[in-house]
Amino acid sequence: MTRFPLVCNHIGGAYVSTASGERFQSRDPARGELLAEIETAGPDEVEAAVVAAEAGFKVWSRMTGAERARILRRTADILRARNAELAELETRDTGKPIQETSVVDVLSGADCLDYFAAIAATLTGEQVDLGPSAFGYVRREPLGVVAGIGAWNYPLQIACWKAAPALACGNAMVFKPAELTPLSAARLAEIFVEAGLPAGVFNVVQGDARTGRALVAHPRIRKVSLTGEVGTGKRVMADAAATLKHVTLELGGKSPILVFDDANLDNAVGGALLGNFYSAGEVCSNGTRVFVHRTVKAEFLARLKARVERMVVGDPLDPASHVGALISAEHMDKVLGYIEKGRAEGARLLTGGERVTCDGLDRGFFVAPTVFDGCQDGMAIVREEIFGPVMTVLEFDDEDEVVERANATEFGLAAGVFTRDLTRGHRVVAALEAGTCWINHYNVTPIELPFGGVKLSGLGRENSRAAVEHYTQAKSVYVALADVESPY
Repeated sequence: MTRFPLVCNHIGGAYVSTASGERFQSRDPARGELLAEIETAGPDEVEAAVVAAEAGFKVWSRMTGAERARILRRTADILRARNAELAELETRDTGKPIQETSVVDVLSGADCLDYFAAIAATLTGEQVDLGPSAFGYVRREPLGVVAGIGAWNYPLQIACWKAAPALACGNAMVFKPAELTPLSAARLAEIFVEAGLPAGVFNVVQGDARTGRALVAHPRIRKVSLTGEVGTGKRVMADAAATLKHVTLELGGKSPILVFDDANLDNAVGGALLGNFYSAGEVCSNGTRVFVHRTVKAEFLARLKARVERMVVGDPLDPASHVGALISAEHMDKVLGYIEKGRAEGARLLTGGERVTCDGLDRGFFVAPTVFDGCQDGMAIVREEIFGPVMTVLEFDDEDEVVERANATEFGLAAGVFTRDLTRGHRVVAALEAGTCWINHYNVTPIELPFGGVKLSGLGRENSRAAVEHYTQAKSVYVALADVESPY
């Protein structure tokens, strides 16, 4: 991969230099190396991107769904063909292991584009019989220019999750990636152009919160879709109210995993590992509150500890590494601070709990997978989102008790239940206050199912046909079949 390039904003189908020349850096969190300098989009670049998107929308929205579908499918094909190259780019930018990015990050984005390509070709409205004198129909129309604001944990996947449904429905998008991981969205914009997407339909503006606020405030952007933290989501929703924008918010969580006494413990341990240590714990849906029935807790912990201590923390580009680097020094310090807080609160450290610096890892931001036992519901490590490789284990005695405790949180993104009793499994997930649930698995997110949360974990849904509702507007049409009768 070429190092130290200058990455400009991608507007109207091409890279465009900024007026101010302001830049920021993207660094490899595993090595500390400079990957690229990025030009910051100011008000002029945001306005240019909106103007380009408006021009692109006029072309794109008039194309048939089948025509749009062909371009989305070509984009997916290019992503798959360049999976190795893009996975390495994503690993260098995020610090995530190549064994993850090569099988999930790029390919899940391609799957999303394929799925919404199929929907683009089959979008229909509704016809309503109003009797012999009239009928009605409902058109599904695009919103216009929409904005996507991404997070740093799944940069390419999130860009695809937002762009695919928006474009399938005929909208044009201005996308801002997180400033910590700016590279793959720019590459996606190039690939869209290569696949034949009309100029201006997908634009990338780079920058920090100032650029994001400019998008949210722009009067001609009709929707904002944000993936981020709760505080950012609240500010976006408040700012979007000034222009009555549609808003989709996919925010944080402190999700529960419930392990009942009849669960397959190997599966439950595997689900807990996926729900805590995948992507070094930097996943919004992670199940970091693991409630285990008292009668099986000792055996669960023994199996868990053995498997965690076999995990390899190492160079993210090494296919043998299971856990890579956290995104930044500041975030690593936050995670280590929570680990110290857990010790101070009286939780028992089962394994992990330290920064990893051996074998050259001191150049990056590595934290060992950490498990706390003896946790209480009121502890900060149990209540607050850490967004790192830190699992808290709690014990419970009966179903009603654990459901009440699992729901006693301001978040509601996800939840998991492990039990051989499928009647109980369905009963418990029905009682859990979460938007995305799993029975006997965790953290798998098929494009075919809606993804999103309740309470402070967000508004709206991504993926599945549910996303069509968030990227279109309904237009009702009444068609008279008889003369107008008027009393005037």
